[in-house]
Amino acid sequence: MAEWLTRIEGLHPRPIELGLERVRAVAARMGLVLPGVSIVVGGTNGKGSTCAMLEAVLLAAGYRVGCYMSPHLLRFNERARIDGREASDEALLPHFEAVERARADTSLTYFEFTTLAILRLFQGAALDALVLEVGLGGRLDAVNIVDADCAIVTCIDIDHAEFLGDTRERIGWEKAHIFRTGRPAICTDPMPPRSLVDYAREIGADLRLFGRDFNYSGDRQQWSFGGRASRRNSLAYPALRGANQLLNASGVLAALEALRERLPVSAQAVRQGLAGVELPGRFQVLPGRPTVVLDVAHNPHAAAHLAANLDNMGFFPATWAVFGMLADKDVGAVIGHLRERVDHWFCADLPGPRGASARDLAGRLADAGIGGAGSPADTVQGFGSPREAYAAARQEAGENDRIVVFGSFLTVADVMAARDAPTG
Repeated sequence: MAEWLTRIEGLHPRPIELGLERVRAVAARMGLVLPGVSIVVGGTNGKGSTCAMLEAVLLAAGYRVGCYMSPHLLRFNERARIDGREASDEALLPHFEAVERARADTSLTYFEFTTLAILRLFQGAALDALVLEVGLGGRLDAVNIVDADCAIVTCIDIDHAEFLGDTRERIGWEKAHIFRTGRPAICTDPMPPRSLVDYAREIGADLRLFGRDFNYSGDRQQWSFGGRASRRNSLAYPALRGANQLLNASGVLAALEALRERLPVSAQAVRQGLAGVELPGRFQVLPGRPTVVLDVAHNPHAAAHLAANLDNMGFFPATWAVFGMLADKDVGAVIGHLRERVDHWFCADLPGPRGASARDLAGRLADAGIGGAGSPADTVQGFGSPREAYAAARQEAGENDRIVVFGSFLTVADVMAARDAPTG
């Protein structure tokens, strides 16, 4: 598998090139026809949590489910799950070979190639439902070749501006293109861009908006969902942590309400699925002391949620940040959301041409008034990798302190890999 992944990284001159013409042509040559009911999930943040909850609830209801999510943290195989289990190398390789044969001289990006391979894996798996996460945007993302039976757009904010535009209106329009005429189109953003609403109306999608068509309420013990035609009461909170997860869960239940004739789901399956859902790296609190929080927050919107979730954790004498980001992200705005919550910043180099260096991040912290005289932080240090920064934070943090690892999937993945590595 590693050889294939290395090979396809070099097939296309650019890592990202949005557009459906090439990927549709190869899919047609492959004869790609997907089984079951397909649910496509797009949005700036909350996509992964929404997909994980959909998968968990549908599995609890007894359905055969294929789930495609990206990016992965530790292993490529995390991207493709059937019945909750990662696909093996042996299961995936024939589909890589099939894409290679079908593409002929058509150049595909890494994401396009792997998307086609995973969809072909699902094609032969006799599935009842597919849960598919959009990679970037919506309109021109490879996943949008799927004619989805239901589409969910989660919260919308500015990210990948060089591809999608630098306003919520422009980005909302791009993401709305996963909606389909006459089919359920769910949006969980409490303030959806007008462009998204207008596009859904223009194509005649069955638009269901948070606050208008569905909602939730809750107390400290349980929560309830209210949809267009149904209610689900006395629900336990999702196992995924974070105040924003009820918003994601309400979108899941709105989609299941819309699909209830084709995928009926019992109250018990909802409870069981939400109680057992897992998704590494999304406000994941590790057992033991000091408290360690892993969060892939890599844009301002996600950083704001991380800050709010940290505030809800209670008191810690000190918070240590293991901080690594990509240079093309809005580093300054992310720092702005976390600056008052962090006492010690341990900046880390990230690999590759997009990775920011620890020195760059320290400079951005200095620009924000962090690290010098009168700074809200006591320490700013630089390290060659997230795992080195994490090891130093573990060494210096007190047992009652908190370590927060955030800023990129790469940051969290490197720390997770270091923790999982055998010792001795």
